[in-house]
Amino acid sequence: MTRGTDIVTFGCRLNTYESEVMRGHAEAAGLDGAIVFNTCAVTAEAERQARQAIRKARRENPEARIIVTGCAAQVNPDQFAEMPEVDLVIGNEEKLKAASWQPALALHANERIRVNDIMSVTETAGHLIGGLEGRARAFVQVQNGCDHRCTFCIIPYGRGPSRSVAAGEVVAEVRKLVENGYREVVLTGVDITSYGGDLPGRPGLGNLARRILKLVPDLERLRLSSIDSIEADDDLMRLIAEEERLMPHLHLSLQSGDDMILKRMKRRHLRDDSIRFCEEARRLRPDIIFGADFIAGFPTETDEMFSNTMRLVDECGLTWLHVFPFSPRPGTPAAKMPQVARNIAKARAEQLRLKGASRVSAHLESGLGETKPVLMETPTTGRTHQFTPVRLADSAAAAGEILPLRLAAHDGQSFEGLRAA
Repeated sequence: MTRGTDIVTFGCRLNTYESEVMRGHAEAAGLDGAIVFNTCAVTAEAERQARQAIRKARRENPEARIIVTGCAAQVNPDQFAEMPEVDLVIGNEEKLKAASWQPALALHANERIRVNDIMSVTETAGHLIGGLEGRARAFVQVQNGCDHRCTFCIIPYGRGPSRSVAAGEVVAEVRKLVENGYREVVLTGVDITSYGGDLPGRPGLGNLARRILKLVPDLERLRLSSIDSIEADDDLMRLIAEEERLMPHLHLSLQSGDDMILKRMKRRHLRDDSIRFCEEARRLRPDIIFGADFIAGFPTETDEMFSNTMRLVDECGLTWLHVFPFSPRPGTPAAKMPQVARNIAKARAEQLRLKGASRVSAHLESGLGETKPVLMETPTTGRTHQFTPVRLADSAAAAGEILPLRLAAHDGQSFEGLRAA
């Protein structure tokens, strides 16, 4: 039997954060002999990879208790419960409750499925953690769930309605992390630009970020996870212009550059909205760079529609592209739309990735010779304030240290950095 609790995490930064919450609960409860899979449901491929990993874990650990949780388990609990390798399936609400990890419940439960109706959940509890194991930066959950219904997305049914963590709890957690030595904190959630809509006074994400930076003056770097640019509030835009400790890197949920496809996705923005946002953010903060999520081969997408997405990459001045070929999810409206052939979707995704690679190379080329502060994630690798990866060439450093490094060369994917004289 395995000792302690092993947690295998798939998917987003929020899952990474929640895995640490579960780890803390399991350790406090003295849970032994379990392997926990914290799954992702964003694509059918993510679920396939989780099932594959579960089967492998059972082969290698025949006596371990295997527990499956996360979004895929929330959406399809029966599918995982039917796997002979799985002992228990628990939902996204249950996984964050300390009681779920008591050995009597986690290892000796009679029921195979313990999953609540996630749409009935109305609160996001604060889960103070002292840090994230093996990471130089810490993630702080400020929001969970989503009230939007994009036609390709199953996540609202895995995460429930949008709900926010009170600002005081967020500030307290950030302060604790800084006291524990973390120099960069990332605000994360399912739809963080909807933050505050369910709180008294409806404070926005910009208000929250401003409060964190004011009330935790020792925090050196604050970063945002993926945002929906159409929901960026005025306070956030002012903060981009005024606050150097807010990192000049935003990852945008764009998905397409064609207006008809955006409407069929049931997105809340059009291509011109994306262009205007990037232009305005760059005007306010000239050194800001952007990443973006895209889906290639969405149902009904023509060559011309896809070319609009390719052009948007240049028109927005994007750098880091996160590209998915469309994968139909049962239960979503997009799965019932006329599908693009799988080989075409994959080919378009590859074109977008090549486009992204050229944008990264241009970004690296433009930064050669500059000296930038780099947060070291390992003794030899780190990231600039723009989230650009850097390899330390001349000597090792301590993880978590921020070093001024001269960007001396690049390989098309990351900089080679030298300690500044």
